[in-house]
Amino acid sequence: MTERTIYLDPDARPSKSRKITVRAHRWYASVELDRDDYVDATSTRGQEPELPSVYKDTVDRVRLASTDRIWYDGYSGDFSWSEGARWITIPVQFSQVEATVEALRCAEIEDDYSQLHALADRLDLPIEQWLSPGERELVRGVDFQSPPHAFLNFLRGKANQWGLRLNGRATAGSVWVRPTVSAIQKTIREMHPEQYPGWVDHWSGYVESDDAPLRPWVGGREQNLSHGATPVRFDEIDMKTSGDCPCGMSLRDQWDDGRAHASHHAAWAFGIRVPKNLMWPGNLAVVRPDSPISWRKLAAKAGRMPMRENRYDFNSWDYLDAPEEVPDNDRAFLLKANEYVIGYLVATDASEHSRWDLLSESSSGAHDGTLRPRIDLIWIAGSYRRQGLGVKLVQALADDFGCQIGDVSWSTPISDAGRHLARRLSPEGIWVG
Repeated sequence: MTERTIYLDPDARPSKSRKITVRAHRWYASVELDRDDYVDATSTRGQEPELPSVYKDTVDRVRLASTDRIWYDGYSGDFSWSEGARWITIPVQFSQVEATVEALRCAEIEDDYSQLHALADRLDLPIEQWLSPGERELVRGVDFQSPPHAFLNFLRGKANQWGLRLNGRATAGSVWVRPTVSAIQKTIREMHPEQYPGWVDHWSGYVESDDAPLRPWVGGREQNLSHGATPVRFDEIDMKTSGDCPCGMSLRDQWDDGRAHASHHAAWAFGIRVPKNLMWPGNLAVVRPDSPISWRKLAAKAGRMPMRENRYDFNSWDYLDAPEEVPDNDRAFLLKANEYVIGYLVATDASEHSRWDLLSESSSGAHDGTLRPRIDLIWIAGSYRRQGLGVKLVQALADDFGCQIGDVSWSTPISDAGRHLARRLSPEGIWVG
């Protein structure tokens, strides 16, 4: 499927028209209604550019049903879209692209939301039926269409959102499920009903009927080691914990069972794996904007670690196009250990600096126009911190430029870890640019 654009205002110039853009991804297509210029035009005329609430609610319903369908097909990633009146983005299956385009056109031009409702009805999955109490076998081709393992993973995610334990098993052509609610999830939802509106416990106390299907035994423990056990007692204590991990990601449960967090955290802790096709003698590489693309990509990959950890908006290394020469001598220092990039420093040369007193956290008023190397960002992998590697990277920068380590300048703002390193290198103060 090629990318295409459909203009909705034939009498207007294409650049000023509302338009629908269709973009293909690996697992789905993204249908986006671009209202940006339309909103600007209506705002200048004093009209209200916000979408009607019924419009937004209907789009949200379609989007929820559509993303469920894509996850149901086997996709395990996330989706992103912007909120507001300027863009409406709906990820859809490839088979639903034309219906989505037409439904958005009718909603936008004719204020007719019936096709969006019909699309949502068609995409809705019988999740409540699949997760209803009781043991059952869901047969592929009868109860569901996706591969059994993909379907089981989808059901596990939905059951987790509902606070259920699925007790599921996939076979060659079916999925066995027995949804139950755990005592802790039941307690949480009963203690905080405002957080789970509409939740009703249908699973506690459910008794299987005599004609309920019997799940085939495939091996395992024959003894019930919980028979006659005393129920666990639950209580609640007042504690304040952050939902953020030191690596920059969230500690809360995620749709992919935390796989993305685990992957990022491993890279943050151990470093970035060095590609096998890179010949890397020694342990320090200096990458420049005109270096081979494989090295520049590795620097950009390392740059994503501090970007996530420190909540930066942009990657500190973005030279990913054709090789180029830059006037400020930008370069990235990559430190390697155990075939991983464990240290990353980005620097440029600048000639405007002022003196900063680290003890009083204030400027001393002294200005300097000497050309100096300036540290834009420095990062060390989590498991290698407090071993003096940051000092070695700054020394490598000073040696590369041909100056003393105290003559190196720092970009502002400086993080807490950066101030600690700078104070260790120059207790009397530093140059900042």
